[in-house]
Amino acid sequence: MSTHDEVIARLREHLGDRVDVSPAALDAARADKSGHAASGRPLAVVHAASVDDVQHTLRVASATGTPVVTRGAGTGLAGGANAGAGEIALSVRDMDRILEVAPDDLVAVVEPGIINAELNAALAAHGLWWAPDPASRAISTVGGNIATGAGGLLCAKYGVVRDAVLGVDLVRADGRLLRLGHRTVKGVTGLDLTSLVIGSEGTLGVIVAATLKLRRLVPGEVRTLAATFPDVRAAATAAAAVTAAGIQPAIMELMDAASLAAAHALLSLAPPAAGTAQLTIQTDGPAASVEAEAISAVLADAGGTVVLAQDREEGERLLTIRRSMHPAMETLGHTLIEDVAVPRSALPAMFDEIARVEREHGVTIPTVAHAGDGNLHPNFVFPATPLADGTVEVPAHIWAAADDLFRSALRLGGTLTGEHGIGVLKRRWLADELGTDQWELQRDITRVFDPAGILNPGKVFTP
Repeated sequence: MSTHDEVIARLREHLGDRVDVSPAALDAARADKSGHAASGRPLAVVHAASVDDVQHTLRVASATGTPVVTRGAGTGLAGGANAGAGEIALSVRDMDRILEVAPDDLVAVVEPGIINAELNAALAAHGLWWAPDPASRAISTVGGNIATGAGGLLCAKYGVVRDAVLGVDLVRADGRLLRLGHRTVKGVTGLDLTSLVIGSEGTLGVIVAATLKLRRLVPGEVRTLAATFPDVRAAATAAAAVTAAGIQPAIMELMDAASLAAAHALLSLAPPAAGTAQLTIQTDGPAASVEAEAISAVLADAGGTVVLAQDREEGERLLTIRRSMHPAMETLGHTLIEDVAVPRSALPAMFDEIARVEREHGVTIPTVAHAGDGNLHPNFVFPATPLADGTVEVPAHIWAAADDLFRSALRLGGTLTGEHGIGVLKRRWLADELGTDQWELQRDITRVFDPAGILNPGKVFTP
């Protein structure tokens, strides 16, 4: 038997038909929503159904020196969960149970494969919710959110994943199970390894359970408004004015002209006026109406044309335009979906930089932003020319434009990624933000958890 055949045989001794070597499964494990795909097929996809399945897989991998790439729903946008030649794709998507809900403690314990929206639908029966709200909430998993440090539309008011996770159960590369963190509101015993795991993109271990910090459902009403502006800089300036006014909306999303027009076309809505950018804002809680009226006044003073939704249904229609951004981009061509963040006051300046990059590099970069927290998603659209193995190479001139844009964000005091992670697509810029000493220290930490380097190799810290 070949080495790969031996690995598959050892996996099947315990896992049986949960070891999948069908061409369809292997091809699916190569790619995520970034448009990037790994070169070559993984040797197998393991559909883990329990912690024991994960431990057995990692013990076999450790004993044979076989790399392992952990996957959830495959909705990542940085290529971080793509499995290639000679690797085991370890899927935890079938581990989707809610293990415990403790309403009095505002805590839930869940498996990693549960979908965000399904979790919150179940929690609603207890009068509870989990705050992280990525635009992909209907298809992304809690484990994937934790692995990438995901954000979402509600981050400005309710925080990111890091603010909503109390602990994780982690299986190390050698199969040992660690229970990290706590289920108390406070807890500072030892180093905070839970926070280290959040955003580690599968390089430290496999998350097999998470203890989540919940919130009670927000009382009162929800008010949603949309404001259009003649250009994106005016919209960004208005968003900064809302923040400066001391009003805290739950959602504040900005769409530039190109992204707004694409979403309208996808949804068969009347096209917006040329150049029009839009802010979509939602307030919640007992003061929702008062805050919405105050925000409307700020936006009108900033030159916006404001529409205040009369009910929840109309408000959801307004938000649907924003949530349609990614499928709308897919109608324009192949898309490199990027993710930078800057201080909120620097949002107008970052849109100036995007406009400069467009002019100087001759590209169009439709952009949306979580304007409430300064997180932007520039989209580089280009014609797809698939290679023989089905992968699509990002053209050199697109990477040059992206490089310019990333460095602009860093100059403005920002970061390379607010929520998508580094994965494959941004690893070449990581040391530019961290500096050599910190880059080496972080890489060395991964080797403490995984001395053989079999967990998600080629991602994040690969030079």
